[in-house]
This record gives sequence, structure tokens and C-alpha cells, in this order.
Amino acid sequence: MKSLNLKELKSFLDEKFEQYNTTKFIPTDPIQIPHLYTSKKDIEISAFLTSIISWGNRKVIINNAKKMMNLLDNSPHDFILNHSEKDLNSINSFVHRTFNSNDLVYFIKSLKHIYHEYGGLESIFSDNCINNSTQNSIHVFKNKFFELPHQKRCTKHIADPYKGSSAKRINMFLRWMVRQDNNGVDFGIWKNIPTNYLSVPLDVHSGNVARKLGLLNRKQNDSKALLELDTKLRELDPVDPVKYDYALFGLGAFESF
Repeated sequence: MKSLNLKELKSFLDEKFEQYNTTKFIPTDPIQIPHLYTSKKDIEISAFLTSIISWGNRKVIINNAKKMMNLLDNSPHDFILNHSEKDLNSINSFVHRTFNSNDLVYFIKSLKHIYHEYGGLESIFSDNCINNSTQNSIHVFKNKFFELPHQKRCTKHIADPYKGSSAKRINMFLRWMVRQDNNGVDFGIWKNIPTNYLSVPLDVHSGNVARKLGLLNRKQNDSKALLELDTKLRELDPVDPVKYDYALFGLGAFESF
């Protein structure tokens, strides 16, 4: 593909965004799990837990996310708030790669703590944005999420941008919650975080495509690469830069760009 100037690049990515930002995208993506629910708290809890296991084969992710929701009686918010220790015993069979039943039990207990002590997931993220970014919010959230006694191994399942991570899964979760999507894919149920504070869920697909398009020079998919890519995408769309995640991911995952 020949080198594109900024105007041509925007036109190309806008076209790909329109191609992939449709409800046809949902059945191929883990975002289908929160789309099973209608209440705000069920949506955000199912979205958070699904995002946490969103690495590896997407079919396996989706199947395991469905199993996880079944373990929560398909009523994630009610289960989080009202579970008993006996209820948690039924979770001992769950595993997704390195995320196992012990991790899930802690996440359930911590989510209950988050809803009781902080009013839920949304308030922590929306109250801790700085520098027109959600990256500090992710850092603060991780600290609060692990306030309860926990195994050290659990902490690896939530990334920290201040330790160099691109925090792909949490950024994806935030895109789902914050981005107002008139095409019925992203939910936009969190109203207190501006869309242009969001960061792209940087992964192998989006990173490789971004490099081929000249949007990203850094070779590692880390926090520095994320800042570089965010800066470029905000030039293309200052209001809704993460919409281009659809274009970058679609080009990589479906077109082998």
C-alpha cells in the first residue's frame, strides 16, 4: 500500500470504521456477552469480567465468558452483591488460560467491595481521569481493586499503564462502556468520561496495522506505543479517536492487512 497523507489516511480509516462498526461485528467478538443484558450494572459487570479474559482465541474467549456468566446465574450484579460462600464453591471448575477459579472468586469478592465502598466501577474510573486521559484511572482502579487480601498472582490480570503496559483489555472495556455508538455495538452507558479521553485497545492486530499505515513507530505494544498511537488518532478525530480501533482491528483480524 502506498504511503498516504493525513487526509487520505483519515478517509481510508473512516471507510474501514464504517465497514466494521456495525451489529454484524457483535457475533464475532467478546462484546456479545454484555449484549446479553439490559440493566446497566449487569452490562458493566459482564463486560468487565469478559474483558479480563479477552486474550487468545476469540471463540474460546466467548465460550469461557458464557461459562463464567452461567456460574453467576446469568445475573452478574445480583450474584456479585448477594453471593454466599457456598455459591462460590461452584466456581472451582472455571479456567481460562492462566485465569482460574481462585482468580474469579477474588474478582467476585472485589467487585462486591467496589460496589459497596465506591458505588461501582464507573465512579472510580470517572473520578480519576487526569491529563485528558483514562490511564491514571486504570492505575487507581487497580490499586483499589486489590485492597482486599489476595494472592499476588491475581494482580497480573489487571494491567497498570504506569508500569509500562498498554492495558489493552481495560481500554477495551472502557471503550465498550464510554463510547456512544449509534450503530449498536459500543454501549455508551457511562456519561461522565469524554470519548476523547479513551485509549485504543492496542494489541497485535491493531499494532501491526498501525505500523504499516505509519501511525506507530515504536516496536513494542506498550504504554509508550499507546501514547504515540493515541496522539496520531486524535489528530484524525479529536472527538472520537478510538472509533479507529474498529478499522485497525478489522484490517488485521479479517483482512490480514
